[in-house]
Amino acid sequence: MAFIDNDFLLTTKTASKLYHEHAESLPIIDYHCHLDPKQIASDYRFQDISEMWLGGDHYKWRAMRACAVDEHYITGDADPKEKFLKWAQTVPYLMRNPLYHWTHLELKRVFGIDELLNSKTAEKIYEQCNEKLASNNITATSLIKQFNVEVVCTTDDPSDTLEHHAAISKKHADIRVLPAFRADKALAADNPNVFNEWIVRLEKTSGVSIGSYAEMVMALQLRHDFFEKMGCRVSDHGLDTFYAADYTDNEIETIFAKIREGIEPSRKEVSKFRSAVLHDLAVMDARCGWVQQFHIGPIRNNNTKMFLEKGPDLGFDSIGDLPSSDAGHRFFDRLTSEGALAKTILYCLNPKDFEMMAAMAFTFCDGTEPGKMQLGAAWWFLDHEYGIRRQLDVLSSFGPLSRFVGMLTDSRSFLSYTRHEYFRRILCSVIAEDVESGRMPKSEMDFIQEMVKDISYYNAKDYFKF
Repeated sequence: MAFIDNDFLLTTKTASKLYHEHAESLPIIDYHCHLDPKQIASDYRFQDISEMWLGGDHYKWRAMRACAVDEHYITGDADPKEKFLKWAQTVPYLMRNPLYHWTHLELKRVFGIDELLNSKTAEKIYEQCNEKLASNNITATSLIKQFNVEVVCTTDDPSDTLEHHAAISKKHADIRVLPAFRADKALAADNPNVFNEWIVRLEKTSGVSIGSYAEMVMALQLRHDFFEKMGCRVSDHGLDTFYAADYTDNEIETIFAKIREGIEPSRKEVSKFRSAVLHDLAVMDARCGWVQQFHIGPIRNNNTKMFLEKGPDLGFDSIGDLPSSDAGHRFFDRLTSEGALAKTILYCLNPKDFEMMAAMAFTFCDGTEPGKMQLGAAWWFLDHEYGIRRQLDVLSSFGPLSRFVGMLTDSRSFLSYTRHEYFRRILCSVIAEDVESGRMPKSEMDFIQEMVKDISYYNAKDYFKF
């Protein structure tokens, strides 16, 4: 019997019915991911399964390090097959980790392989995958189509030309890949080198000579307008916490000038500057009806030795613990008072903040839009079965689960669309368990079935207005 069978993760007959009859076949709206639009535009064909599976996947890298795999086989220059074999040796030790589930879901759905991956099967599976990559026309766009993905939103800096998105719309009119506006570099006040390099790129793409904070905002607005013309409906922020310090325009101009001179501002000045940038970006989003997303809580590149040896974003991030309640409430309260609060999704990386962030979101819903502010899907370190169930429980306890916009991949891998299946199976089990225990009325199954459809697909379709 295959490990990933028809009722994988479906805990009851009701769960099986909900999933197979009402969720399984629905399209996917992936409103936040990190796929490379260049690979989509060129319809990239991966050279082998190692490149496709292990390249850029810091989830797998962390697991391999925890199993004492040398860095040479992770981010080093080892032969691709050697890297795959080291990953295969790691997999059996990951039972109860979501990577064990995702690995076998991806093997089954994309390559039709039911065998468990381990050191004994590694050689055979490596060859099978590579044969299918070579002969079955498995490319970036074919995978998007195979998983029935209706919309993909990539993650793009305001200084990006979006040339690859333009190419996609011309070459691949049957798939929809839209940009998402992520201006994290605009908040890099604590790192003048990074900030100033970004300003140069922003000047080039916006056509604005940026000598002041006001001119930076002008350039960002021009890029915001351009992104909208390219189909963008979503912004995104990756933050350690919210920022909502008091400031004056003169203070922000002074801080901007200091950064441009290469002088690192004080911690208080950084807070003021970020508060101004976040507010101005939020106002732009509200003006044109975008959805703004806030990913709160990571602490990045914490292993100094590996950062110096290998560089950033290689799996040495963790969960931060900065307070975010006071600043978050002040931030959204100001926008509400100004009539400038866009639809908003809050993602929480530290599980201790789940309840706080859910309460924050539903404080500012104003009757103008179903689910206008809401707690987003379990994210990054939390997108496992326990984390998904916890997020669903918290969201349900503080607000209407039926308005939830559902899952996203937040991934750099074209194989990660199996995570939508993973989520939908868990969602159906959670709801079915409540039905069968009497916590939800069986007499309302028609509504419950529609709720499963809405969370899986229709809510996102209506909410984002793609």
